[in-house]
Amino acid sequence: MTKILVTGATGFVGNHVVEWLLKNNYEVIATATSADKAKLFPWYSQVKFIPCDYFHEEHDFYDYFERPEIIIHLAWKGLPNYMDQIHMENLYASHKLLADFIKHKSTKIVVIGTDKEYGVVNGCLSEDMITNPNTVYGLAKDTLRKNVEMMAGQEGFNWNWIRLFFVYGPGQNPKSLLPQLNAAIERGDKEFPMSGGEQIRDYLHIERAAEYICKIALQRKINGVVNCCSGEMISVRRLVENKIKENGSSIVLKLGFYGYSAFEGMAFWGNARYLRETIGEL
Repeated sequence: MTKILVTGATGFVGNHVVEWLLKNNYEVIATATSADKAKLFPWYSQVKFIPCDYFHEEHDFYDYFERPEIIIHLAWKGLPNYMDQIHMENLYASHKLLADFIKHKSTKIVVIGTDKEYGVVNGCLSEDMITNPNTVYGLAKDTLRKNVEMMAGQEGFNWNWIRLFFVYGPGQNPKSLLPQLNAAIERGDKEFPMSGGEQIRDYLHIERAAEYICKIALQRKINGVVNCCSGEMISVRRLVENKIKENGSSIVLKLGFYGYSAFEGMAFWGNARYLRETIGEL
């Protein structure tokens, strides 16, 4: 049975990745800083949970985590503040962690990246585009990706870098758009303040995103960067209106209450062709 290490297992994405792996009968070693938090998840008794703060602890992580065949590295502090300098600390800590697996050359390295690596761009974003991050978060992720790619060229290990776009669903940060909308509807608010909603984005439900992450990680034919996205365009306003309709709510949108982000283009989405090829769905 394939043994898979999941870092950040108690996070929004990590929780769903662990659930998918267990559902499909894989052996999971899960790690996060808090064992008490991990015990709250229904999967806790089905995994080998090894608490670790790799920011501050020193180990040979390959042996410490019992020599997994795959590592899916999701752990990352400081979100959703994209300009916090903690992201550079994440870069250093992640490099230290991954280096122990790389030197043993027997673990496939899978790291979660972000659409923020592309910077302020518009249109359909494909994996071969030049990255130009304009946030500390995007820069830290992009630098780590370049480092992993360079080491893979030198050491010859299997690897994938999975760029997440806009993921939503159970367990999402309550400050995110859709959880705020749901909370407003539950409170019976008459209005929902938001931006003008003209942004075009690529949204993917977390359960599908977790499935894609796991399938990319488990395959060994294709190395490199893969977008984890739907490949479909939708305006933020249409997304919100659809959710209001699904809830049967009469809440009214207060458009233009917030301005648009300076860190993102107005209209961008992921090219999903390489994703489908990688997981065998073409």
